[in-house]
Amino acid sequence: MKGQIINIERRSVKKILVNLLITVVFGIIYFYIKLPPINLHSPAFYTFFFLLAAVYCVTSIITSGIWRAENNGDFFRSVKYHCGVPLLICIALLVFGIIGTFFSSVIIRSSAYSSLLTVTEGNFEEDVDEISFDRIPLLDAASAEKLGDRKLGELSDMVSQFEVANNYTQINYQGRPVRVTPLEYGDLIKWFNNRSNGLPAYIIIDMVTQEVEVVRLKEGMKYSTNEHFMRNLERYLRFKYPTFMFDTPVFEIDEEGNPFWICPKLEKTIGLFGGTDINGAVLVNAVTGECQYYTDVPSWVDRVYSSDLIIEQYDYYGMYSGGFLNSIFGQKGVTVTTDGYNYIAINDDVFMYTGITSVGGDESNIGFILSNQRTKETKYYAIAGAEEYSAMSSAQGVVQHLNYTATFPLLLNIHSQPTYFMALKDNAGLVKMYAMVNVSQYQVVATGNTVSECEEAYSQLLLQNNITSPENIISNELSGEITDIREAVIDGNSFYYMQIDNSDEYYSISAAENESAIILNPGDMVRITYSGSDGSKIFRILTLELI
Repeated sequence: MKGQIINIERRSVKKILVNLLITVVFGIIYFYIKLPPINLHSPAFYTFFFLLAAVYCVTSIITSGIWRAENNGDFFRSVKYHCGVPLLICIALLVFGIIGTFFSSVIIRSSAYSSLLTVTEGNFEEDVDEISFDRIPLLDAASAEKLGDRKLGELSDMVSQFEVANNYTQINYQGRPVRVTPLEYGDLIKWFNNRSNGLPAYIIIDMVTQEVEVVRLKEGMKYSTNEHFMRNLERYLRFKYPTFMFDTPVFEIDEEGNPFWICPKLEKTIGLFGGTDINGAVLVNAVTGECQYYTDVPSWVDRVYSSDLIIEQYDYYGMYSGGFLNSIFGQKGVTVTTDGYNYIAINDDVFMYTGITSVGGDESNIGFILSNQRTKETKYYAIAGAEEYSAMSSAQGVVQHLNYTATFPLLLNIHSQPTYFMALKDNAGLVKMYAMVNVSQYQVVATGNTVSECEEAYSQLLLQNNITSPENIISNELSGEITDIREAVIDGNSFYYMQIDNSDEYYSISAAENESAIILNPGDMVRITYSGSDGSKIFRILTLELI
C-alpha cells in the first residue's frame, strides 16, 4: 500500500513537472514574440500571467484526466486540487488590478493628474528670439519624406535593397534645424541578404536649405526597429531591461553624427495604471548596440517627451486644475489644447508648440504653450488670437484663385509679434509661396514668393494696421556715402534706388514714405535701416537720415 502511494505521488510530481515545462515553453515563446514588461504597472504583464495560468490549468486537466470525471463534483474537486494555486494567484492579481485601477481613476485623483505637468507663465518677446531668414525651417514632414525618397532613388547601390523609414525626427544638429531618419530593409529577403553589414546609411535633411544628404556609415547600423530576432530594437531592450516600460523609440544623431535610438522609459505615477510620465531614457548606439540608461539625459538629445504625452498632460492640467466636478459643471477656467502641433528651435533645444483654447471649442486661442521635448519645461503665453486652422484658412483665402493649401503653421517672433508662418503648396505638394499671419489679428495676412518678400509685405501690414511702430521693426543698419542713385515710377509712386559705398546691393525707398529721398544726390552721407537678408540684391529702406 505504501509503495502504491509513493508511485502515485511520483506520477503526480511527473505530471506537475510536465505541466510546468509546457507552461514555461509557452511563456518563453510568448515573451519572445510579444515582449511584455515584467512590471505590475503594465496591463500587458497581467495578460501574460493570466495566459500562463490558463496554459498550466488546461495542461493539468489534460495530463490528469480530469476531463474524464464521471460527475461535476469530481471534476470541480480535481480542478481545485490541480489548479488551485494558479487560480488563487490570478484572483489575487485581478483584485489587485481592480483596486489599482480604482485608485488610478481621474475621478478621485484629479488633483494628481492636474499636477503631472508644471506650467509657468512666459514672456514671448524674451523667451523667443527673432529668427533670421537663414534659420527658419521651411520643410514639413510630408515634404521631407518626398525629398528623402527622391534622394534614395538617385543611389543605384542602395535603392534596390533599402527604403527610407518614414519616422523623420526634427532635431537641432550643429546649430541647424534638420530632420533625420534611418534607412530600412526593403523586405525580409533583402534583410537576409544584407543583415551581416547592417543598414549602411541614414538621411539628414536641412529644413532651411532643403538639402538632402545620405550619410554613409563606416560600419552599418545593426540595431533598429526594422531588424529581426535579437537585433530588433524592442526585443533587444526587453531582454536588457525586462522590467522597463518604453515609449516609442526615436532616431537621433549626436553632434558627431553617430546614430542613436532614444528610448524613453515610461512610468505610471498615479495608482497602478494612471499618470503616464517619463523617467529618463535608454540611449542605444544603433551601430554597436551599446546602451545606457540615463535619468538625466545628455543635452544633445532633443526628444525624450513625445508631443502626444505633453498634450495629454496639459489637457489634464487644463481640465482638472479646478477639480473634477468643475470640469463637468461650470467649467470655470477649463482649457484644452487645439488640434495639431509644430516645433520651434530655441537655443539648442526643440520645443513643441500648440495652441490653448477654452473647453467650449470656439475658433480662437486664448494662448499657447511651448514645451521643451527634452526636459518637459513648459511655459504658457496668454496671447489671444486665431486658432491654427483658422489662420491656415485665412492664408489660403488670399491665394484661393491658385488653390494652394497651407501647411500647419510654425510659430515665430516677427518684430516682437507672435506670427504664424506657413508654406503654401500646390496640388502636387510643391511649395510655391509663403505666408505670415498675425496671431492676434489673423486678418493681417502677407504672402510672398520668398521668405524675404513675405516678411517685407508682413512688416508693411504691421505698420499700416498700427500693430507695431517703425522702431520695433528689427532691421539691419548701414551708414555711408551714396555712390549711385536711380529713380523709377511704380504704380504711380516714385521710388529711389541707391548704392552706398559702392556696394553691390541697392536700397529702395518711396518718396511717399520719406520726402527727403527727393533731394538725395550722390556724395550725400546717410544712415539707413533696411529689411531683407535672403540673397536679394534690392533691400527696402525702413528709415533714412541725412548725416
